[in-house]
Amino acid sequence: MKTVYIVRHAKSSWEYGGIQDIDRPLKKRGINDAYLVSKKLAKEIIRPDTFMSSSANRALHTAMIFAENFKYPLANLLIKKSLYSFSDGYLVKSILALDDAFDSAMIFSHDHGISTFVNKFGNKPIDHIPTCGVVGIQFDTKNWKLINKDKIIKKGKTILHVFPKMYK
Repeated sequence: MKTVYIVRHAKSSWEYGGIQDIDRPLKKRGINDAYLVSKKLAKEIIRPDTFMSSSANRALHTAMIFAENFKYPLANLLIKKSLYSFSDGYLVKSILALDDAFDSAMIFSHDHGISTFVNKFGNKPIDHIPTCGVVGIQFDTKNWKLINKDKIIKKGKTILHVFPKMYK
């Protein structure tokens, strides 16, 4: 079995003019939500084998908060520029490229790619993944590449969907 946890970055700030989108920081609410969700999840699921994040500031900061609460070494956090995309294509490519030695992964990225991915590969429709939302999908396979072999989607089982307001 392979399990992927897809995390939409926490709420970001628009208050800083003149900075590029990739550099936007988290809002205080986003920081609080990331701590809330990651602390709860760290008690509910086994720590994923690997963490991978978009290079965008807001995704990376969210990943660092989750890593802290899951006691995942920051030095092992994978940063992929290609995850700074709003399409599911790069998300799919990143997952398919995971080392088969990892049975689980937590990936921090952006919507609309996340919503498209979880609805294409999961078995439970989810209209909208809010900021700091987490969706877990489990695949009955030993190889990450097989979840989309020859462009044929192997549906997984949606085993988790957590949004910040569920914990408030």
